[in-house]
Amino acid sequence: MFEIVPPNTKIDFLGRRRTAMIFSLILLAISLGLMFVRGPEFGIDFAGGSLVQARFSQPKTPDEVRAALGEAGFPTLDVQDLGRDRTEYLIRVPLAEDLNSESVSQRVTTVLRERFGKDQVEILRIEAVGPRVGEALRTKALLAIGLATVMMAVYIWMRFEWRFGLGTAVAILHDVIIVIGFLIAFGYEFDLNIIASLLTVMGFSVNDKVVVSDRIRESRRKDRRGNLAEIINRSVNETLSRTILTNGTAFFAVLSLYLFGGSVIHGFAFALVVGSIIGTYSSVFVASPIVLFFEPTSAGTPERSGRTSAPAARRT
Repeated sequence: MFEIVPPNTKIDFLGRRRTAMIFSLILLAISLGLMFVRGPEFGIDFAGGSLVQARFSQPKTPDEVRAALGEAGFPTLDVQDLGRDRTEYLIRVPLAEDLNSESVSQRVTTVLRERFGKDQVEILRIEAVGPRVGEALRTKALLAIGLATVMMAVYIWMRFEWRFGLGTAVAILHDVIIVIGFLIAFGYEFDLNIIASLLTVMGFSVNDKVVVSDRIRESRRKDRRGNLAEIINRSVNETLSRTILTNGTAFFAVLSLYLFGGSVIHGFAFALVVGSIIGTYSSVFVASPIVLFFEPTSAGTPERSGRTSAPAARRT
């Protein structure tokens, strides 16, 4: 098997758990602060409104499209260039008090064809979401994330031990909150694509934790009297090549999506890029220290080295 990390590597990951905990707490504090102070910017899927994707036969600037709709009574709208030689645009219109979302979509279509010519505009997509539907989608999205976290933790608990399940649940919430914080900080809209990316991040994160947990359990069976901190460090080092190869492959794949996939999937790909990094980090520095924290004999474990003296090891 190809290994990019030497088999005798002995990195003391758990010896750095205090530094990692401070780093995680800082990221969590910033993310939670952004969530409560700034709040996520909901897209049409959750906030309600209308979306029209139009293609023009001749290049148009965003200002031309925005001015044409503004003259027709749409003062607040978002015109997004889809990056195809200024011929294709995504137009988002928030909910209007006097018109429902379907009427707004039809009106936008009519205005564009009257202003630029019926034969010059091709409507590729029309979406309309009412306020009640948007609220229901928000509730279901939160429910999906919550249930996914619980079910993954229960799976890890049943397959390994309860503390592995607890560590996994905390690590998953850690990953999701930080990814949401990054999305808010960089101004991405929260829509169904973002929810799909968060669920993907959760699945990616738990997959890595299963591999590490399985190696810890296997090593524990071979060395039942060994110190758990040493066993965890050894297990993480033994799976380091696999982690770098698989997670690195996934990272470069989603990075390619972000760089070359176009603006429509930027939010989705950005969440996966951040999630692939944070998910790998949390497997080592969040989930594993929680497992160690609930070990009955871990109270006497030194902070840096994670080693116990020979007499203490014999007593256990």
